[in-house]
Amino acid sequence: MSLIDRVADQLRDRRWVVLTGAGVSTDSGIPDYRGPDARPAAPMMYGEFAGSLEARRRYWARSFQGWRQIGVARPNAGHRALVRLEAAGLAGVVTQNVDGLHEDAGSSRVIDLHGRIDQVICLDCGLRVSRATVQDQLEQLNPGIGPAEQLDHAELRPDGDAVVAEWDDFVLVDCERCGGRLKPDVVFFGESVPRDRVAAAYSLVDEGEVLLVAGSSLTVMSGLRFVRHAWKAGRPVIIVNRGETRGDEFAMIKIEDGTSEVLGRLSEELTTAGTTESR
Repeated sequence: MSLIDRVADQLRDRRWVVLTGAGVSTDSGIPDYRGPDARPAAPMMYGEFAGSLEARRRYWARSFQGWRQIGVARPNAGHRALVRLEAAGLAGVVTQNVDGLHEDAGSSRVIDLHGRIDQVICLDCGLRVSRATVQDQLEQLNPGIGPAEQLDHAELRPDGDAVVAEWDDFVLVDCERCGGRLKPDVVFFGESVPRDRVAAAYSLVDEGEVLLVAGSSLTVMSGLRFVRHAWKAGRPVIIVNRGETRGDEFAMIKIEDGTSEVLGRLSEELTTAGTTESR
């Protein structure tokens, strides 16, 4: 019996949940931090961003360029397969990604654990505005910055951050309501995930009889804790990821392959079987 068949047997006629990471979005042109093709990168820390005007200028100059690629990314075959798998018991998605591609694909229940890069929040008054609006304002304030070439894994990061050599003269956009500090509405490294969002994710995981992890190395605790939680509750854990993960010891089944391919094959196996049985 193939690994795909074994996974399908675990999911068939059950209610299950998927936890996704950056590996699900690589086929949409968004790189990951820790996959086999990723190159070392030092993300902006929350304390640095919040406490330093220089750091915010550097971050926004990079993010301004990165958004030109992240902002046009579209769902791939893996995202679309997860939508179809809702008909085969998938209760919902907990995602560590901030790109919003699960919602764009049509998934009906998604918890964006680390927020959404297409929204911007004021750290001082809490006002939220769309990233597209802020990007337009940045374009007007920084007219001399032309479109970047296609950014590769060495320059572009999953949160839309990109390497930019010159940023000292970059002009920032301030909050239109209070003049405060604007930040993409995503959880930075060194920042905590909101408690209500964590609680909602645990609740969704508890609805499932199986937890499937797709495209995450589970390096950070924000994702690994759900794997440990499901395992302690006696629920099967299945991991689909290229390369080693911190959750491998908890996995009943591990498939080292691309998420688009595996999720697509599971969709064919489970939804076709269900259609055939209903006839």
